[in-house]
Amino acid sequence: MRLEGARMDIIKKLWTARKLILVVMIPLSLLPLPLIHPCSESSCAYVLIVTAVYWVSEAVPLGAAALVPAFLYPLFGVLKSSEVASEYFKDTTLLLMGVICLAASIEKWNLHKRIALRMVMIAGAKPGMLVLGFMCCTVFLSMWLSNTSTTAMVMPIAEAVLQQLICTGIADSLDDSVTVDTQEEDSEKEENHKPINNELELMNYKDNEQHEVCILREESNGLALKPAFGTAFSNQSNGYLPEGPISIPAPPKKPKIRRDSLYPTKRDHMICKCLSLSITYAATIGGLITITGTSTNLIFAEQFNNRYPEAKVINFGTWFIFSLPIALIMLVLTWLWLHFLFLGCNFKETCSLSKKRKTRREILSEKRIHEEYEKLGPISYPEVVTGVFFILMTVLWFTREPGFVPGWTSLFEKKGYRTDATVSVLLGFLLFLIPARKPWPSAFSSKSTGDDEDEEDDPLAPMITWKDFQRLMPWEIVILVGGGYALAAGCKVSGLSMWIGRQLEPMSGLAPWAVTLLTCLLVSAVTEFASNPATLTVFLPILSALSETLQINPLQTLIPATMCVSFGVMLPVGNPPNAIVFSYGHVQISDMVKAGFGVNLIGVFVVMLAILTWGEPLFGLSEFPTWAVMRNVTGNL
Repeated sequence: MRLEGARMDIIKKLWTARKLILVVMIPLSLLPLPLIHPCSESSCAYVLIVTAVYWVSEAVPLGAAALVPAFLYPLFGVLKSSEVASEYFKDTTLLLMGVICLAASIEKWNLHKRIALRMVMIAGAKPGMLVLGFMCCTVFLSMWLSNTSTTAMVMPIAEAVLQQLICTGIADSLDDSVTVDTQEEDSEKEENHKPINNELELMNYKDNEQHEVCILREESNGLALKPAFGTAFSNQSNGYLPEGPISIPAPPKKPKIRRDSLYPTKRDHMICKCLSLSITYAATIGGLITITGTSTNLIFAEQFNNRYPEAKVINFGTWFIFSLPIALIMLVLTWLWLHFLFLGCNFKETCSLSKKRKTRREILSEKRIHEEYEKLGPISYPEVVTGVFFILMTVLWFTREPGFVPGWTSLFEKKGYRTDATVSVLLGFLLFLIPARKPWPSAFSSKSTGDDEDEEDDPLAPMITWKDFQRLMPWEIVILVGGGYALAAGCKVSGLSMWIGRQLEPMSGLAPWAVTLLTCLLVSAVTEFASNPATLTVFLPILSALSETLQINPLQTLIPATMCVSFGVMLPVGNPPNAIVFSYGHVQISDMVKAGFGVNLIGVFVVMLAILTWGEPLFGLSEFPTWAVMRNVTGNL
């Protein structure tokens, strides 16, 4: 027994120190590779494998692992220290900084909340339309903000609506087909049942003599149904407040309150699951639309432009034109899939747009949404300024080099000096200068959300401060992206990318569409267990070499890989938005796996459809481009 206990203690200690053991053992076990084969290719491969293992295993933070090339490349003589350092700060870093400035202003002045609530108010309170409304507003916000920030912003709003939904579920044990007129008299009656402090007390009178009370309280990770005053909840209560005896419908038609669940009915639980998962999926879909929507898009754009500097095909406009149809198709198909999985196929009941007759639950849910919107008050001056900057940045990005007509950069004598980062940094810089209050005498005091009291008293306080920017700036992602650029530069200089390409020559018999499909499936599978930026950083140089070897347009593999790397939606660890939604406690891992598998298949299907249809004429995918031929010839030399 003592021996077994000692063994268990050793195993526990080893398991506790597993990350430290991995950090030490991986470099030591791979060290024979550059020592036995002392060439630049093997040295670069050693650095690449060590960094990739650190990223995939997350034995050290992603940003720290991205610094490995900064000291191993100079030690092994692959790149000079100054050359490696220059790879860690690129044009896309400035682009990201400008976007973060705008995102900080949007979040500081609650413009994102106003947009989300307004879109949900337009969609209505029917379960199907409510889910679609939240998905649409999440997609829109995720186009410009990070997926994680968007999910963190929208999820509390959705949670408030879900709380109201569950509360009214106690008072609505009849089928949703029971409706009430939406006249003024009914709305006045509903005001008398307004919940206070998230507690809803429902009285059920028996023979006008006895009553029981049920209080719905918010728990730390969900909502719990608790009987109050030592009484038990009646299974015969229909949740209304009748003045006299009422007839109880037949049991098969009446959903019963479930004693063993945090939710009044199974249908309520399904609505909570559907709405929660729809937000994380919509954030992922929205991040695909713009080149700044997610860090993986920026990684692809920078690595592609560095590897193929003669290819002037990837910019904000071309990416938007290609990815917008993908996002719209995925949005509709994902909504249909979630509706079928959790709400069934009765779209007429859950998606009706009729406003003449509504259920009691829908009236109270809409009232809750309107109350949240009214709390924001009238639109403020900082919100108007932020909205103007938002529109201006988008317009300038689109019109810089639209392709079919000359852009505003043609007004300058020197070409190629202005990029999307120029616009982003310029407008972001102005947000530090423009006052957050109206400059004319009739100015009203803008409500500040900051913690600095001096900022509130200063009439010239800017739209955002450095603290606002610093709070949102993802420096870890910046270093991670820089590490990817450093790895790519090392593979190019050492000739490792060409060596990998020669090893992949047996795949030359595959059709281009088959190579694209294999790429989508492989990347989608790997990204479920590894971080999205790390996965893409490892795959991009390999896929570029593969495309050059097979004589197919590199964009035919690189774009699908960039899209599919975002489809890590089956597990909470797949990406941060999944973890945020999972933390609210409405969904189980089995729910995420089941729903995420369908979303994964939908994503791969839509990406393949886009590459084989409108992507071909947009990027010229049917032929091996001259800019790729030049890169291939130079690499061989």
